[in-house]
Amino acid sequence: MKAHPIEKSIKTEGFFRIAGMDEAGRGPWAGPLVAAAVIIPVECKIKGINDSKKLKPSKREELFGTILKTCEVGIGIVTSAEIDEKGLGFANKLAFYRAFEGLADKPDYILIDGIGKYKFEVPYKTIKFGDSLVKSIAAASIVAKVVRDVLMDSYDLMYPQYGFQHHKGYGTKLHLARLSKYGPCLLHRQSFAPIKNLINGSRNT
Repeated sequence: MKAHPIEKSIKTEGFFRIAGMDEAGRGPWAGPLVAAAVIIPVECKIKGINDSKKLKPSKREELFGTILKTCEVGIGIVTSAEIDEKGLGFANKLAFYRAFEGLADKPDYILIDGIGKYKFEVPYKTIKFGDSLVKSIAAASIVAKVVRDVLMDSYDLMYPQYGFQHHKGYGTKLHLARLSKYGPCLLHRQSFAPIKNLINGSRNT
């Protein structure tokens, strides 16, 4: 992945500690929203980094280990209960803020996947499809995805009846079938329409 023109422009302005940020888990019916911030050192060369959605799980996990060893990483987690309380939009920003705070040494510039307005103590830019265009954002997408998958696998041990290990909380046929049979658990986002409808339906019967 070549340097994005925005990265080159930022560096000419004297910014070299650039953090890429991305999240995983906006759409699922259950589980947390996870964001990551990654600063790739100038001297660090990692091959194969790409948007996490374009990588096989085994490759994501391999790159995840390399990124943790060689880069500066911050992780922000927002629970399903917080999503219900604050709304998805605010929860998304909160995850990014927590990822930023998770960096031991703060960056002097941030590049964020997607669109939106944020309140950081350093300058930032948002980039549509940034996880496919900017290496540090792609690295953040890998970290966020793997961390969330690991969490969902652990939740599968707590709530094996839902099959979280297989669908990671997303709205699959399997997930819907298990929800219909067992009802929602504490990990389910009760503000999301499919879960809300199930809860309201059970109350009306």
